[in-house]
Amino acid sequence: MRGTFISDFGGVLTSPISEGFLAYQEESNVSLEELGRAMARAGEAHGENPLYALERGELTEREFAERLERELPGGFSLTRLRELYFERLVPNAPMITFARSLRERGLRTALLTNNVREWEPHWRAKLPEIDEIFEVVVDSAFVGLRKPDRRIYELTLERVGAEAADCVFVDDLEVNCVTARELGMAAVRFEDTGAAIAAVEAALET
Repeated sequence: MRGTFISDFGGVLTSPISEGFLAYQEESNVSLEELGRAMARAGEAHGENPLYALERGELTEREFAERLERELPGGFSLTRLRELYFERLVPNAPMITFARSLRERGLRTALLTNNVREWEPHWRAKLPEIDEIFEVVVDSAFVGLRKPDRRIYELTLERVGAEAADCVFVDDLEVNCVTARELGMAAVRFEDTGAAIAAVEAALET
């Protein structure tokens, strides 16, 4: 049996993160495709997708926005993106309850999230009981690493005190699950709450 549960935050313990960006699209009329193209142009200009540097804490939220705003048509501003994002982000109560139950059953628990330094008070406010459920919280913006870099998984394992083979990892992005599997974890790609809970339970028994 495996005894450690490692979970992503956005899109697993919350509603899909794409809904926040859709809210920005609805208000600004800047499509997700345009945002994606602006991100790609900013990446070409600076040698890397600016989101990656933002999530490693190497760019401030304002610096990130300025890079994108230079690439957006019509001089659109990203000022409202954070507010709209968190207005749409809703806790996934059944998944949170499940994570709590695993902690109560005696499993080690860790949260591993790619996030933004300035957003920490906002995402924590969506899950006030986070430190009751998770023994360890590893936030990319504060450790200078982001998924799928294997080093952030290794850091999480070190902090929670577990071997990879003892862990079940759940994330809504397959690329992040791939690294977990390469390290020896069981990994569940989150698409549906009920299916994910069943898959985690099954993986814990292996």
